[in-house]
Amino acid sequence: MVYIVFLLAAAIVVAAAIYLNQFGDVISKKSSLSGAVVGTFLIAGATSLPELTTSLTAVYIDNPDIAVGNMLGSNVFNLFILAVVDLIYRKRRLFQKVNRKANIPSALFGFLFLTIIIFALYMPGSIEFFGVGLEMFIIIILYFVAMKFVSSDDTEGESVPTKDYSLKTAVIGFIIAALVVFASGSVLSIAGDQLAKATGMNASFVGSFLIAASTSLPELVTVLAAFKLANYNMAIGSILGSNLFNIQLLVLTDVLYRKGAILEAVDTSHIFIAGLGLLMTLVIVYLLLRPANVLNKWRYMAPSFIITVLYIVVSYVLF
Repeated sequence: MVYIVFLLAAAIVVAAAIYLNQFGDVISKKSSLSGAVVGTFLIAGATSLPELTTSLTAVYIDNPDIAVGNMLGSNVFNLFILAVVDLIYRKRRLFQKVNRKANIPSALFGFLFLTIIIFALYMPGSIEFFGVGLEMFIIIILYFVAMKFVSSDDTEGESVPTKDYSLKTAVIGFIIAALVVFASGSVLSIAGDQLAKATGMNASFVGSFLIAASTSLPELVTVLAAFKLANYNMAIGSILGSNLFNIQLLVLTDVLYRKGAILEAVDTSHIFIAGLGLLMTLVIVYLLLRPANVLNKWRYMAPSFIITVLYIVVSYVLF
C-alpha cells in the first residue's frame, strides 16, 4: 500500500507542479507585479515548491535525512536531466548553442555552495547560531552576491510559452495548484519515510533519489519544452537557477529544524550525494568553458555520458 501511496503522490506532485508553473508564468506576465525580479521569484518558487513542501514535512516528522537528501538529490537529478537530454538530442549540440557568459556564474556558485555543504558534513561538530549552522549563513550571503552576477533575464527570466489564461483564472489556479502541491508533497514525504522503514532502505537514499526524482520531474518537462522551441539557454539556465534556489530552501529547512544544525543530524552518506553534485557541476562548467568547435560526435558526448554513468553508479552504491 505504501508503494501505491508514494507513486500516486509523486504523480499528483508532478501534474500540479506543471500547472503551477504555467499559472505562475501567466501571472508574472499579466499582473502589475510583473517586474523581472518578481517574475523570476514567482517562477522559481513555483518550480521549487514540491521540494520545499516535501522537505518541510520531513522536518516536521523528524526525518532530517529525507529533508536534506531531497534538496541535494533534486539538484543532482536536475543535472542528470541535462546530461540525458543532451545525449538524446546530441545532434543539436546543446552546450555549444547557449549564452555561456550568463550560465557560467550560476554553475560556479552552485559548485561553491556544494563545496561548503560537503565541508560542513565532513567536519565533526558545527558552529551554530540560534540552532542554525554557520554554513547556512555563509550560503545565504553568497546567494545575494550570486544574484549580482547571475542575469535573471538570461536564465530563469525566460519562459516557455504556456496556454493563455485570464489573470483571475491564473491566480485562482495558482493557489489551488499550490495547495495540491503542498498536500501531495507532504504525503510524498510521509510515504517516503514509511517506505524507508518498511523496506529497510536508507532514508538518505529514499530522499536523495526516489523523492528527489519525483519532485524534479516538472523541471524535466520545462527542459523538454524549451528544447522543442530550440530555447537552449532556458534549458540550461532554468536548471542551474533552480539548483541555486534549492540550496536556499535547504537553509530554510535548517532554520525550521529546531534540534540544532540540520547537517549535523544527517547520515554521512549525504557527503556522497553532495560530492556527486560537485563532480557533475564541474563537468557542466567544463562543457560551458569548452571551445564551441568540437566536431567529433563521441568527443562531444563524453562529458554528458560521464554525468549519466556517475549518477547511475552512485545511486546503485547508496541503494
